[in-house]
Amino acid sequence: MIEIIPAIDIIEGKCVRLSKGDYNSKKIYNESPVEVAKEFEANGIRRLHVVDLDGAASHHIVNYRILEQIATQTSLIIDFGGGIKSDEDLAIAFESGAQMITGGSIAVKEPELFTQWLNKYGADKIILGADVKDKKIAVNGWKDGTEIELIPFLNQFIEKGIQKVICTDIECDGMLQGPSVELYKEILEKFPSLYLIASGGVSCMDDIIKLEEAKIPAVIFGKALYEGKIELKELKIFI
Repeated sequence: MIEIIPAIDIIEGKCVRLSKGDYNSKKIYNESPVEVAKEFEANGIRRLHVVDLDGAASHHIVNYRILEQIATQTSLIIDFGGGIKSDEDLAIAFESGAQMITGGSIAVKEPELFTQWLNKYGADKIILGADVKDKKIAVNGWKDGTEIELIPFLNQFIEKGIQKVICTDIECDGMLQGPSVELYKEILEKFPSLYLIASGGVSCMDDIIKLEEAKIPAVIFGKALYEGKIELKELKIFI
């Protein structure tokens, strides 16, 4: 059964969503991310993906107080990303209640530091974030592209022990036009034992069913929930 992971993206302490990572496309869905998290939990959700978009833009963790509130007021298993660029950021995230952290830009810019974290905390605590546009890695909250090809990038860290990867197709994210199923299938063909978490583009229950049929282990989505395209009660078949 595919693992269901709703997303809460935070700007200025509020629950928001972007389109294709464009901060100018920001739409506020709820003033209280904690209340959103509580509603998820009340409907049987166990996992949560929290992104500090302010942190991603400013290159250090910002919204850790919101993380702390979600962690203390729910029993959700939280993975946290956005702005984790130093040992101090990492420590703050874990101390604030994250059970896992996702590192994307840091893995590109400081691969040795990211590998140190992997060795210190283990593959169950450190998730590799692979944000892609045209199969090339993007960094800094998706604002900057690179010439780094996706598959070699993944291979580099899988060889070092990474087991969990969140892969977001930026062109799909927030667009409600369907996820990149073929891209995820291609990744799993290369790395069949990888715990691949699909992210971006989910627009309806059929999209989740297609990902499950493709044997994608997990899926992150948010906008479809906030826009009412998927209702929490519908997800109970996966929980």
